Amino acid sequence: MPFDAVILAGGEARRLGGADKPGLTVGGRSLVEHVVAAVSGAGRTVVVGPERSIPGVVFAREDPPKGGPVPALAAGLNEVTAPWVVLLAGDLPFMTATHVTALLDAAAGAQTARGVVMVDDGGREQWLAGVWPAAPLKAALAAYPGRSLKGLLGPLVAVRLALPGRPWFDCDTMDDLEEARMNVLNEWTVLACKELGIDPARVDRDLILDLTKEVAHGVARPAAPLTAYLLGLAQGAGTAPDDAVAKLITLAKNWGQATAETLTDG
Repeated sequence: MPFDAVILAGGEARRLGGADKPGLTVGGRSLVEHVVAAVSGAGRTVVVGPERSIPGVVFAREDPPKGGPVPALAAGLNEVTAPWVVLLAGDLPFMTATHVTALLDAAAGAQTARGVVMVDDGGREQWLAGVWPAAPLKAALAAYPGRSLKGLLGPLVAVRLALPGRPWFDCDTMDDLEEARMNVLNEWTVLACKELGIDPARVDRDLILDLTKEVAHGVARPAAPLTAYLLGLAQGAGTAPDDAVAKLITLAKNWGQATAETLTDG
């Protein structure tokens, strides 16, 4: 089903202290880049917000700037030419192309010129995660005097769709951002263990993270991955003592004293 995408990536991010929320990173990519990747099948992807170095994206700005989601949607719709539009927030790190395809399939299956909105695990509509028929949406927007996306989109809903995972999860606070980053770390740990033939249950990830943090802070940042690698070699060879991590943490914390003593040896 041909579609364009509108991603709302403006706003003031008050609960993040005014930070550039869409530009914050999870898993090595900015939040808005995660969302852009999820709509890779779009004929045109419109990001409403400040311009960024994202290839193949059309940028637009609402009038007035930071005027809220309804003016932002209006600015994005001005660039839409496809019959369907995927509307997403710019801070959805778990949104994938599979989720977008499911939304489009639900809209096609509804056989009506109305939209599909995603619901979260509590059954609440997520108005910045849905698919809408472009022409009816533009007509509704032209006649709508309000500022609420729910007020605008509610009458256009045909399907409320729950999807696996948490594609609706957005990053409104630093706690949300940290949760998203830890989720990426969990996935990476499982996949890396699979590649290495290791049971993930045997990996005390938090302990290793504590070790690398202490080494990076107390010694040098490049020493952190090196230390983790040396620890793995020692454990594989059976030469690492049971308290190897504790000893290495103590060494890192006392690095200044240890190097002074080494320099004076002999």
